[in-house]
Amino acid sequence: MRQKYYMTTAIAYASGKPHIGNTYEAILSDSIARWKRYEGYDVYLQTGTDEHGQKIEEKAKAAGVTPKEYVDNVAGDIKRLWDLVGTSYDRFIRTTDEDHVRQVQKIFKYMYDKGDIYKGYYEGMYCVPCESFFTPSQLKDGKCPDCGREVQPAKEEAYFFKMSKYAPKLIDYINTHPDFIKPVSRKNEMMNNFLLPGLQDLCVSRTSFKWGIPVDFDPKHVVYVWLDALANYITCIGYECGGESSALFQKLWPADLHVIGKDIIRFHTIYWPIFLMSLDLPLPKTVFGHPWLLQQGDKMSKSKGNVMYADDLCELFGVDAVRYYVLHEMPYDNDGSITWDNLIERLNADLANTLGNLVNRTVAMSNKYFGGAVRRTGVEEPVDAELKTVATGALARVQKAVDDLRIADALSELMNLFKRCNKYVDETAPWVLAKDPQMQNRLSEVLYNLVESISIGANLLAPFLPATAEKILRQLNVEPRAIETLETFGLYPQGGHVAEKPEILFARLDPKAVMEQVEALQAKQKKPEEPEQPALPEIKDEITYDTFEKLDLRLAKVVACEEVKRSKKLLKLTVSLGNEERTVVSGIKNWYKPEDLVGKTVVLVANLKPVTLCGVESHGMILCASDPEDKELAFVTPEKPLTPGWVVR
Repeated sequence: MRQKYYMTTAIAYASGKPHIGNTYEAILSDSIARWKRYEGYDVYLQTGTDEHGQKIEEKAKAAGVTPKEYVDNVAGDIKRLWDLVGTSYDRFIRTTDEDHVRQVQKIFKYMYDKGDIYKGYYEGMYCVPCESFFTPSQLKDGKCPDCGREVQPAKEEAYFFKMSKYAPKLIDYINTHPDFIKPVSRKNEMMNNFLLPGLQDLCVSRTSFKWGIPVDFDPKHVVYVWLDALANYITCIGYECGGESSALFQKLWPADLHVIGKDIIRFHTIYWPIFLMSLDLPLPKTVFGHPWLLQQGDKMSKSKGNVMYADDLCELFGVDAVRYYVLHEMPYDNDGSITWDNLIERLNADLANTLGNLVNRTVAMSNKYFGGAVRRTGVEEPVDAELKTVATGALARVQKAVDDLRIADALSELMNLFKRCNKYVDETAPWVLAKDPQMQNRLSEVLYNLVESISIGANLLAPFLPATAEKILRQLNVEPRAIETLETFGLYPQGGHVAEKPEILFARLDPKAVMEQVEALQAKQKKPEEPEQPALPEIKDEITYDTFEKLDLRLAKVVACEEVKRSKKLLKLTVSLGNEERTVVSGIKNWYKPEDLVGKTVVLVANLKPVTLCGVESHGMILCASDPEDKELAFVTPEKPLTPGWVVR
């Protein structure tokens, strides 16, 4: 029976399209998952989207759609990007999935019944984008310590989790499990900045917005987004709170690896393990907080105009080229960098020259000199031994790098193998050997050594650049090899034939041509300039409060509405003021259909002298807002349902 390996990405927050720095995590996790499968593990890779919270509620409102409609659209875009870059996940969970929602409610109730959650009030500084509360001492220059944005004072009724109850146990666990938090710098940060100074109780519910999982025994509360989101790692594999969990959960948990960004390390190494302790569940084996991918040294941001998206990069360079760059250029601990110049330079140097040119000329020479046949002759020279040592030793070096989660180092080891192959070509000079009839057996041995070394390298490359590895093996006309055979040199079939014609793996990029494409792409992405707005009307002459007080503004509910005959602009509305009904004529026909208004609550000038319009008496006036040119119009309405007849003042 194969050993299980359960790993997860952080679930992407569904507030907008993720940039290449976010997508890197999916590529990184996929590469590790593919490698572990190649090693023989029974791998389960989970990813998905985090879809609740105040930020999403606000974005949906601004977009004029429901929160569910908003996250459906964004989650679809995230899944499309993950699929585009080849993420081989087993489940793409959404925190709006019914099974997840049901279990989060059970988890909250379980923790409450256990006494780990209690009800109180929260007063502090709140960061909407991070969905996090902070005390003044935790702020950095008065701003959010995580994202650097402005925070706002907030006070509301909330449920709290007793973090201090489990803090000593977590500190002991971290001290006795050195692989729990990687890199070690992240562990030191969590211990010194959060755990050792003492944990405050954590707010785990909100009442100031509604887009979240309701606390089923107190519906005005929704579950704090991090308790909701973190639980996905167990709900997605069939955890049943207070009952018997699925066979899949019993097989997979605890997770072997959580792959997350360094900005959310606190949630995954403090909050999450404490939640698990409350549930009496074992903790994940490793949480890896990878660094950021920066653009020109800055964090990517739409406001800075420095955002790169995976689909645009894949369109320009190809999927495997993008995978290679982000994997190779992201260090283990420190932030990586992506710029257009570096991208072009790296792809030309490593993929077009070192790898692509090597495969191309090896296949071409095999065809030119031996009709594509590849065979060993036993005519060896000392230079062969070094190539074979590098080729057969590559597995151990790559395996060690992946085990240490140093994927950039793993790719460097592979590139070193291909560079050694190129050096071997220069050392043996096959084109010179081909001119001497006495050296044909030596030439055949040289080409065999190259084909075999490239074959080993392609098999090792497959988890990282799957499409490229497949193309190389197809040109060599061999099937993928089992990982345990890659330390043995000479398994390429004797007398095998390479493809008749080499296939270009990566064309060399012309920097000028690429930048022209980039500029065209960026121009297409830019929003069209906002049309010049007409001047707003000047404020009318001042009035006294006594004059304003003469107006009687009331809430009125529209109970019926129809068009006014012989009029292109007027609608006849019947409105209820609670203790009476009135007929009001309003010139809003160009903006509203009668059936759309029924049931709406509007603001009515109730003491306006009646007038007759197109034969209909109008007793009052509905308040509306419009632009200076009357192109857009909307009636004024309360933000929540209120009783008709209430005074507006």
